[in-house]
Amino acid sequence: MTIAHVNGPLPGPRGKALLGKWHQYEADVVGYQAPVVWKTGRGAIVTDVDGNRYIDWTSGVLVTNVGHCHPHLVEAVRKAAGELLNNYECANEYRILAAERLVKALPSRLDQCFFLSTGSEGIEAATRLMKRRSGNFEIISFEGGFHGRTTAALSVGGMPGPKRRYGPTLPGVIRLPYPNPYRDPCGWCQDGPRFKRYFDFADAVLMANSTGSLAGVIVEPYQGAAGFIFPPKGWLRRLEEWLRAKGLLYTLDEVQSSYGRTGRMWAMEHEGLTPDIVVLGKGIGSGIAVSAVAATRDVFSCLKKGEMSSTLGGNPVASAAVIAVLDIMEKERLAERAAHMGRRLKQRLLAVARRCRYLGDVRGMGLVMGLEFVKDKRSRAPAPELIRPIIDGCANEGLLVGAVGMYGNVIRVAPPLVISAEEIDESVAILDRVLRRLKI
Repeated sequence: MTIAHVNGPLPGPRGKALLGKWHQYEADVVGYQAPVVWKTGRGAIVTDVDGNRYIDWTSGVLVTNVGHCHPHLVEAVRKAAGELLNNYECANEYRILAAERLVKALPSRLDQCFFLSTGSEGIEAATRLMKRRSGNFEIISFEGGFHGRTTAALSVGGMPGPKRRYGPTLPGVIRLPYPNPYRDPCGWCQDGPRFKRYFDFADAVLMANSTGSLAGVIVEPYQGAAGFIFPPKGWLRRLEEWLRAKGLLYTLDEVQSSYGRTGRMWAMEHEGLTPDIVVLGKGIGSGIAVSAVAATRDVFSCLKKGEMSSTLGGNPVASAAVIAVLDIMEKERLAERAAHMGRRLKQRLLAVARRCRYLGDVRGMGLVMGLEFVKDKRSRAPAPELIRPIIDGCANEGLLVGAVGMYGNVIRVAPPLVISAEEIDESVAILDRVLRRLKI
């Protein structure tokens, strides 16, 4: 018996009517998605308003790590919502318990946290912390980085879309290239464990661009929006050595990569990284709007009372979600599950890639992967024109996927961490069937 089921071409009649109304009243400015109006979600399965059933490879953009509508999370949120919805900066019991649980779950170096509402808000707070603690204003970031759409976040980002025709951005951002093993014209990924050519180049960039006011570095463990770019093994560790030698603060953007997504609770664990500041979001609430900045007590000591705040940060409902998500992650060992299921999923996707002449690269770890489509495997020229037919074709077969990438040619593979072996096998079979039908 199949898990996914779609009755007729999309959108269905009710979905079509609702999409028409949506675009009439709300500005149609979001990215391209399959014409599906979501209704319910359970685990890794989504049902639309016409009763069609899909396997979800998006997790609502890497948010619902514990699965859609996990009963423990739903009950915790329902209970908190019935007691108190918001109290701004006043203490509430849920917030205090959430802070304790989060700090105890993080690597011991990070001994304090502060709750906010979105990943972008967390990035804004982290950049302020780096500037305030160091007394300097220049921040090193990376080409291809995505840190959000608010002013400081898009300024340190390295993606063109969020800032095109919105300039000028904040001054003091110095960007370095992010090493990409699939597209490596300078040979930086093959340069040995010390990556000498890369860091010699980085030193040259700083010499030419810095005014002598370097505050810190912000980097993603992998670049999600850029196409799930994973740097070569050891590069993040070497980056940390390089920035420590310069006395710079180190911010790790784990908004997307944390909460078991890479097969470890925190992506920093893979190389034993020791950042001064970590930004968390998405999976921390698994569908409830909440984010956090975690840092060392020394970093937070630069702020006085009243110098960091958030209207909705630390509200009781969001805080209850933080606690419930950590309960689920620990009880169900979802980080370990992501590592195990990720190996199964990647093995099957690599088999598809061996047959498919336009699927140039399958990359990732745990349950976060990118499928990069190219015009041919020799030239590796991006093929963004293939992506919409794949998104639509998969949706009509019962698989929800999305697109990312600097060139818009990468399919996102990031299902909820609770996805089953049967759901993995069926979803890969759907993708393979769609690619064959499209002669890709």
